[in-house]
Amino acid sequence: MGNGGSGRRFVCLIGAAVIVFIAGTGVALGVVLAETVNIMNQENFQEFAPALPTKIVDINGELITEFSADEKRELVSLADLPRHLIFAVLAREDPSFYKHRGFSIRGIARAVYGVLTGQPLGGGSTITQQVAGTLYTDRSERTISRKIRELWWAFQIERRYSKDEILEIYLNYMYMGPGVYGVEAASKYFFSHSAKDISLAEAAILVIQLSSPSKYNPLDNPNRAMDRQLDVLDRMVALGYTTKADADASFNEYWENYDYTRVSQAAYFHRDDKAPWFSEYVRRELDGMMYKTMDYYRDGYTVYTTLDLGFQDAAQRYMEEGIARANREYRASSGNRLVRAEYMYIPIVDLLSLAFDVNILRGTSQERNESRAVNRYTKAINPAIDLAALAFGLEDMKGISNAGFAELKANTEENVVEGALIVLENETGYIKAIIGGSKYDENNQLIRATQGRVMPGSSFKPLYYSAAIDSGKFTPSSLIYDAPIVFYNEDGTPYLPLNFRGEWKGSVLLYDALAQSMNVPSLKILDTIGFGAAIDRAALLLGIDDPNVKRRTFPHVYPMGLGIISIAPIQMARAFAVFANGGREVTPMAIRYIENRNGAVILDNERDIRLRQRQKGSAIQLISPQNAYVMTSLLKKTVEIGTLGGQGAKFVFVDEDGKRYRIAAAGKTGTTQNWSDAWTVGFTPYYTTAIWFGFDKPGNSLGLTLTGATLAGPIWGDFMREIHRGLPARDFKRPETGVIDIRVCAKSGQLLTPDCDEGEILLTFLDDFRPTEYCAYHSGDGEYRSHIALETMRTGIASFDDSEVLTELRMPSLDLNQLPAVAPEGAYRAAVPPDAPPYVPATAGDAPQTADGGPQLELTLPILDDFELPSYNPLME
Repeated sequence: MGNGGSGRRFVCLIGAAVIVFIAGTGVALGVVLAETVNIMNQENFQEFAPALPTKIVDINGELITEFSADEKRELVSLADLPRHLIFAVLAREDPSFYKHRGFSIRGIARAVYGVLTGQPLGGGSTITQQVAGTLYTDRSERTISRKIRELWWAFQIERRYSKDEILEIYLNYMYMGPGVYGVEAASKYFFSHSAKDISLAEAAILVIQLSSPSKYNPLDNPNRAMDRQLDVLDRMVALGYTTKADADASFNEYWENYDYTRVSQAAYFHRDDKAPWFSEYVRRELDGMMYKTMDYYRDGYTVYTTLDLGFQDAAQRYMEEGIARANREYRASSGNRLVRAEYMYIPIVDLLSLAFDVNILRGTSQERNESRAVNRYTKAINPAIDLAALAFGLEDMKGISNAGFAELKANTEENVVEGALIVLENETGYIKAIIGGSKYDENNQLIRATQGRVMPGSSFKPLYYSAAIDSGKFTPSSLIYDAPIVFYNEDGTPYLPLNFRGEWKGSVLLYDALAQSMNVPSLKILDTIGFGAAIDRAALLLGIDDPNVKRRTFPHVYPMGLGIISIAPIQMARAFAVFANGGREVTPMAIRYIENRNGAVILDNERDIRLRQRQKGSAIQLISPQNAYVMTSLLKKTVEIGTLGGQGAKFVFVDEDGKRYRIAAAGKTGTTQNWSDAWTVGFTPYYTTAIWFGFDKPGNSLGLTLTGATLAGPIWGDFMREIHRGLPARDFKRPETGVIDIRVCAKSGQLLTPDCDEGEILLTFLDDFRPTEYCAYHSGDGEYRSHIALETMRTGIASFDDSEVLTELRMPSLDLNQLPAVAPEGAYRAAVPPDAPPYVPATAGDAPQTADGGPQLELTLPILDDFELPSYNPLME
């Protein structure tokens, strides 16, 4: 080990010596050339390659938009900047800037040693070299000759300009964030004020953007930015630029007031753009791919993407309709609730508070008026104040208007329904369309399709059903009993799941439980296979391989099985696309390759992705083709007979000869707790589409009428029909071996017998776990059928101590003596069936009796004629 370590160090030293020698040669060459007559006479350093916009084109070569850098650069004089900003730049980038002649042998040697040893020791370029490299060389060229040219230009810049002038060029020119150049524009982007007013901690945040704006963007990566910010502050203290106390105080103040809800947004958004959500996603991808080698705002690249503008236009059209409908119905339902509360219940509460001197109830009317006043201020008055502040430069008034807009933003996030859509091509992973929200503008750039962290609800269930099918403990025809049940979480807390509308189906087969989105059978499956198997399979399909992210995403509690987790629509689309792709990994991709202004390919993203996939070997097969096919067959039932049953007809087309044909489709809906999120994720052999509707901040309900099946489902069906027009008929690819189709009894799920007279169903099974027993329910006698039914009820039902549960669960009670004996006029009276037994007068102290001796109770409810009792839906679809 010692000899090996010495050998490696020797090689590193030799390599460093060679690089330093070459650099020295370049320096000498630059010095000589700098003294020639031609160079002495050349004073125009502004003649470099002209800036050209970068073109973003779709899969068919049609222009989507252009990125240019003309919008966000604001010049500022070095004399106007605070000293601690200058010190921060020098401490981070070039401490000896005012001492060297444009290069640093020590810096070059340090950088070379870092490359050879794999240690992050920083770059070797001085500030002058960075200016020279950015202005006069192609930084995508990573060669020694390019470094020599950079050094040569650095000498010319040092000869032509003073140190202060070079530093001023540097601070005004360098790229420092999404579409922003220079410290002034960057300060306004990150901190909403001029660089002239920047704090010590903000200066440290700003200078780390010079290294990697995408990596250290505090809006995207606050923890990473915090760590590097501390490094800069410590460096400034070590160099004597500030004190430890001042650095700590500024650091603490910055993070105590940091807005963790803000997201990174493009500073340049006023551009002609046919697909702004997709373009913004591509821009952020370019930030990670191209910085430090290319400037896509000036260098005239062409980015070839996966988008299909035809798909994008259809997606935009259908999502606009869906979001508009969702907001109309949400406002109508919430408005009715508020009106009823305002005119019926609030006056009653005020009256009771006055009559019985209940101070805690008093002030309801005042709060109502205050709410109205705040609403009018934020929507009507505040915009006028903001306009006046901007027009007359009233900074104090601008602060007031900003607070008003913050209140309006918070109210919008809680009360405006948003939506997202993403489409993947199954075989390639191409992102064909993205809708990130209602309207892309300066205040709405959160791409919910990729950045949103929302609950998927029941659309999550197929992910662990896949693990259940592989376990052999369940098959598509497994019989499960759907009835109220208590599950206990690991900490001992009870959990009582409920079905949509509070309905229970009794004995059901697994395929039907999934198609109809039943909660209790799903949690019985989760309970049987275990959290470990369920989470491992879900994480695999969603593409979550970081153990920490996996642990945070999937809590070991039963609500997880109903999709009470936070993930992005793109992850759900990816998981379902794996089913459609025969179990093979699907990597979502937006950028295929990039050409420079001369037409040469300088980055081939698709080639790199395919290479990484090939290197995985058999690991590219996330689940077996057989499991994927069985899951696809189950999800086809959702479109045929389940919650997407109304969408199946949309996949029937007519060819040129007038013949009808069908493209196979499968999917799953999801509606989360309190109806706050509505999902549909579905796929064909061609494409997978995920659609989500909900609120940016949780807490409100979409309402009983807006669910995954009623809101997202129809939009999914209409959109998928449009993008499949003209495509030939295709079914999902069936594995040559390992699966089998069997007709089973629709009641028992077992093999058919001549006595099975309650229907049959054709299901697909793994060959190793096919049903082997004939239907005992219909073949046995009555006593045996009762025995089978009883055993089915017992199977999978958690056992618990009644006395223990009763101490934790409480049912509401009603004091009958408090009810009115006679209904007031206009009251609602419970209907009595015409065939009900006649009433028999009750004796004193006895409950009312019917003629056959059973208990009889008549309730009269004093509520309004036009009031409808809502159907109870306590959980989700």
